[in-house]
Amino acid sequence: MKFNQTFTLETVPDLVQRLAHYKNRCAIFTFSGSLGAGKTTIIRELLRAWGVKEPVTSPTFNYVNIYRNEHGETFYHFDLYRIGSIDEFIQAGFDEFIYAPKSWALIEWPDVIAPLLKKNVCDVSIEYGPDSSQRIVSCQVTE
Repeated sequence: MKFNQTFTLETVPDLVQRLAHYKNRCAIFTFSGSLGAGKTTIIRELLRAWGVKEPVTSPTFNYVNIYRNEHGETFYHFDLYRIGSIDEFIQAGFDEFIYAPKSWALIEWPDVIAPLLKKNVCDVSIEYGPDSSQRIVSCQVTE
């Protein structure tokens, strides 16, 4: 499954609704794109759509934030910008969160751990559009 969509800040809810439907098919959601492209914004709205009520912030300095909704589902929001290698990720014990039961991982800057992400992955790539307020999102699902 694959799609491309152009969005602006005003149309993020439409994009999020489209991505939210993949929750039943994907355990991992990866987000790639330049700094400031909107990765954390999309993740924040996606977690709200899945029932997370607490404030969602970027895990830049602690690598992962953990959220839960009232249905007992767990969401691991990773920012791997500062992780240097797959070994560093595994040594930190973060690999245990991937594919854990009743949980989903939302990963910014996933390239460093790509070999660990083999199935049930929704890859979201965000690029700047021709207008500075637009972003182009490509989504590919690997089952």
